[in-house]
Amino acid sequence: AVLLAIISVLFFDVMFVSPRGTLAVSDTGYLITFAVMIVVGLAISTLASRIRQQAEMSRQRERRTAELYMMSREFAGSPAVDTLAQIAERHIGSVFDATVTVLLPDDRAQLGIGAWAALSPADQSALETERGVAQWSFEHRQEAGRGTNTLAGARALYLPLLGTRGTVGVVSVLSHHADDDRLRSPDQLHLLETFVNQTALAIERAQLGKEAQAARAQMETEQLRNSLLSSVSHDLRTPLATIQGAASSLLDTGSVIDAGTRSELTQSIHDEAERLNRLVTNLLEMTRLQSGATQLKKEWLDIEEVIGSALRHMASQLNGRPLHVQLPEDLPLAPFDGVLIEQVLINLIDNAEKYSPPGTPIDITASVSDADLRISISDRGAGLATGDEQRVFERFYRADASHAGAGLGLTICKGIIDAHGGRIQAVNRAGGGATFAFTLPIQGKPPTMPNLD
Repeated sequence: AVLLAIISVLFFDVMFVSPRGTLAVSDTGYLITFAVMIVVGLAISTLASRIRQQAEMSRQRERRTAELYMMSREFAGSPAVDTLAQIAERHIGSVFDATVTVLLPDDRAQLGIGAWAALSPADQSALETERGVAQWSFEHRQEAGRGTNTLAGARALYLPLLGTRGTVGVVSVLSHHADDDRLRSPDQLHLLETFVNQTALAIERAQLGKEAQAARAQMETEQLRNSLLSSVSHDLRTPLATIQGAASSLLDTGSVIDAGTRSELTQSIHDEAERLNRLVTNLLEMTRLQSGATQLKKEWLDIEEVIGSALRHMASQLNGRPLHVQLPEDLPLAPFDGVLIEQVLINLIDNAEKYSPPGTPIDITASVSDADLRISISDRGAGLATGDEQRVFERFYRADASHAGAGLGLTICKGIIDAHGGRIQAVNRAGGGATFAFTLPIQGKPPTMPNLD
């Protein structure tokens, strides 16, 4: 710009000032004109150059601000620490034209060296040197490496990721150009520190979230254990005490008691043993459901046979209670785990027996609609309180604490039906009582049955 200003004045002198064609000036007043032209030209050139530089700086700042905003936005939607590290590496490397690696400590607070493009696997001595510099930066919470006053012989620049609870890692910046000293600029270094601080906060937030999740899981486990112990202790002790008392009576009295009393005591032992068996089965099934260990063994079965098997198991407990079983003759086969669905039916029938007055009927119906097999168990009890339609399926919840039970039966039913891909619901029955209904999807085609005729 300075050169062009001078050339322009000389060109004006040669072309337009008399005598033309030479640098001579016949009128000394033109010297003032030349001076003014040079000053104005230099001022305009300087201003234009400065504006151009400022425009370029503004574009760079806009790009860096956009990168920082995009990185922060991606941080907000990424809860995993490894994903956050990859996001930071990509954005910081794009802004500073460098290979960026986020180094995170292991359980022993030792850093490893990540994917380094500039270090070959054979250059182990350089790799150990870089690892030592990174470890020093992590332990002393200070910048180190290239461009700093500490261990400046390193190939990369290392900046600690400082969180509120300590150092969460180190960021290594390895420039793609060996003679690039741009990171020594205060402005560039300040910008890099801004990116690093944002990365540190994001990683620490993710770690805190993971710790909070683990603490919440541990708290839920403790609550589950306490609830299980408090709910089950009484229900286990009662049948055991009854069995022990009846067995002691049989042993102590021997042949003194009559046959009717002996039969009554034996029946009491049998009934309480069945009750204890159902409780233990529910506890084991709940444990399998919670751990995800329940594996379905689906077979094409007739629901009528499973209902009959469940009623046989409950015969002694129902003790002559009226049962109304309505099953259409054209019920199709359905794919389900017979053992688990039988457990569902036993739990629902047991629930209906507990929460309805003695002598009132229990209705069991089945139907098919929209490729789903629907089974309903209805009673004539007090029904469900408002809001209990969903709560009855929660663990350890009992609508009426006066009835025996650990509050796991309906929860197990829901877990088994959900595993089959069906639905279970509880509603109040018209005329009093409650209805528990579940559906089983009928998918695929049943096997071809041979014609026995």
